[in-house]
Amino acid sequence: MNKDLEEMIMAASDLPTIPVVAIKVMKLIESEGATAEELARIVASDPAIAARVLKISNSSFYGYQRQIQTLSRAIVVLGFGTLKCLVVAASVKQVYQPYGLTEKMLWEHSFGAGLAASIIARETQFVSEEEAFLGGLFHDIGKIIMNAMNHTQFLDVMQKCYNGGVTFEEAEEQVYSYTHSEVGGLVIKKWNFPDILAQVILKHHSLQFDDSEESCQVALTCIVALSNLFCHKLGIGVREPDDELNLPQSAPAQILGLEESHIASLLEQFAGAYQKDKESFS
Repeated sequence: MNKDLEEMIMAASDLPTIPVVAIKVMKLIESEGATAEELARIVASDPAIAARVLKISNSSFYGYQRQIQTLSRAIVVLGFGTLKCLVVAASVKQVYQPYGLTEKMLWEHSFGAGLAASIIARETQFVSEEEAFLGGLFHDIGKIIMNAMNHTQFLDVMQKCYNGGVTFEEAEEQVYSYTHSEVGGLVIKKWNFPDILAQVILKHHSLQFDDSEESCQVALTCIVALSNLFCHKLGIGVREPDDELNLPQSAPAQILGLEESHIASLLEQFAGAYQKDKESFS
């Protein structure tokens, strides 16, 4: 890890932050005795987040047949774990301001990866859907932070991608002395999310694991890495679909041991869910 970068991120006072509502919800859920009413009161204290949580609750992905009209009902129907994900997603959306084309694409890609990761986790049962969703949602948060730190420098990277035909990772290497994965891992740590999530973000491109790495850490990282590739394959939050991308031969698919037919089924499920629910997360 880049020590200078770590010191800069930890000391920075002007970086985007997670809204207080999300922090309060996560703390209450982690404590014993949380009730739906208490959680609803906290979420309702931020009307924008409350409205977005209700909107997402009624998306087809969660499959509830009747309209959910109150926060308390949403919490009872969906459960505390899902509520935490929805509040974090609704809160993180605010981090993607100002909402220009760059931010729009980054948000679509992040939401898409969160959705894909939760579908992969649900179907494989390697890790929890909630952990996978947050991992996918946050996997590129470093890009948003880099954009916020120096918009001009970040645009230079984006232009190299679009005009030079190189990957983001190749372009950022030409401009920065660190990667978006390193920035993202540190910011998640600063926001007091679990270390497993910080490690997922840090390693979702390299997939370099120690021999002592927990199997759940490896599985979660690979699921997030595969969800990122799903988005690239379909052109979600990127310039165009990558038709040449061979998902079954990709490193995360190989590590997870997923067969070609299984990946095809997962990709089809994700494509359908994304088209149905992308407006719910907008």
